[in-house]
Amino acid sequence: MNENRAMNLPNPAAAKAAPTIGFVSLGCPKALTDSELILTQLSAEGYLTSKSFAGADLVIVNTCGFIDDAVRESLDTIGEALAENGRVIVTGCLGAKAGASGGTLVQDVHPKVLAVTGPHATQEVMDAVHLHVPKPHDPFVDLVPAYGIKLTPRHYAYLKISEGCNHRCSFCIIPSMRGDLVSRPIGDVLNEARALFEGGVKELLVISQDTSAYGVDVKYRTGLGDGKPVKTRMTELCDSLATLAEPYGAWIRLHYVYPYPHVDEVLPMMAAGRVLPYLDVPLQHSHPDMLKRMKRPASGERNLERLARWREICPEIVVRSTFIAGFPGETEAEFEHLLDFVREAQIDRAGCFAYSPVEGASANALPGMLPSEVRDERRARFMAVAEEVSVAKLRRRIGATMQVLVDSAPALGRKGGVGRSYADAPEIDGTVRLLAPEKASKTLKVGEFTRARVVDAQGHDLIAVPV
Repeated sequence: MNENRAMNLPNPAAAKAAPTIGFVSLGCPKALTDSELILTQLSAEGYLTSKSFAGADLVIVNTCGFIDDAVRESLDTIGEALAENGRVIVTGCLGAKAGASGGTLVQDVHPKVLAVTGPHATQEVMDAVHLHVPKPHDPFVDLVPAYGIKLTPRHYAYLKISEGCNHRCSFCIIPSMRGDLVSRPIGDVLNEARALFEGGVKELLVISQDTSAYGVDVKYRTGLGDGKPVKTRMTELCDSLATLAEPYGAWIRLHYVYPYPHVDEVLPMMAAGRVLPYLDVPLQHSHPDMLKRMKRPASGERNLERLARWREICPEIVVRSTFIAGFPGETEAEFEHLLDFVREAQIDRAGCFAYSPVEGASANALPGMLPSEVRDERRARFMAVAEEVSVAKLRRRIGATMQVLVDSAPALGRKGGVGRSYADAPEIDGTVRLLAPEKASKTLKVGEFTRARVVDAQGHDLIAVPV
């Protein structure tokens, strides 16, 4: 779970008069982009934001409701905000969950909240803010950057290209909270990307519930980007983003890419260095019977063939994925099939969840629910195999020189720092731990690239010397 609390915004002239809003953002990058939209609107209207609850005129909590642990964290955070402040607006996925009394689950647990909305509800949140804390009379809109308020470091940002999902995976309740797929107009997406690059972003992380399905809902309608016709489709979007990124030397990283056949069209862009040779592909399992029970899209049994094809086109590609161990009805043979798949597929970065029943998910009605200790044990076995594969692949990079985006560099990196290669997405993958440069004149700066020679691998991280 990620937690991001908004920092104070620079607006000294309005500091005495402007109302202050406390803000906390929980959950995935898609929720983070919702938070950024709300913060941008708050700032545009002249509100100040605070990193603490106490003393704020009102608190907004953007929640996550995907799994039970996330629900508990969200409810606890709401309770903390109510205790420290008393005036709380709730938004996000948990806000869309129905309660037993006919209202929302949030209102059942915390009846004193001022308002509750679902995800992707900037206007509804602002309406509630206006009702309880009237907006300032003299907003300093010129202090809001063109790309809005971001909760990520200045040098990377998430770009959400669509909302919702058309799939009905049996373990997932996201469509019931976020609705069906709604693709953003491609012109709006490209305009936001351009503003981010102009604002100093060096890595753009493209996100959605299903990036491969971008444009399906509008039948790949043609829009305008830079005054030119561009199809609302993943391939054309990647090509346009790569063109925008090139003058800035920026990276484009793709997340939540379902392995549909048309994804092959993006691989030549990766091989040419226009888009990072990195794909975040949520495979979830390998056995055909398990995939059917999960109601997963695409043809899971052909994923080995597809991965081989991708590596043929782009040998440097890094694939990360997530899996579920202990799904209802999973036999030992089906689980062993998954372990064999991870070994044969050579998944570079793999995460795994022990299956957890989520209220409202159709998987709860499936026969064969496994004991929690079996689910946890299978997850541990999976991670041991996945780490073995990942570490072996990392060790092959020893001796290579790689481009590294610097995330941390105390004292200009004279004693080293921390960065990431193209193989490392922020917060979910490993890092490149940079040693002190060999040359005394060599310095490092956060948000800039450096070349580094890999000298070792430790766990999920590489150790490298800037050159």
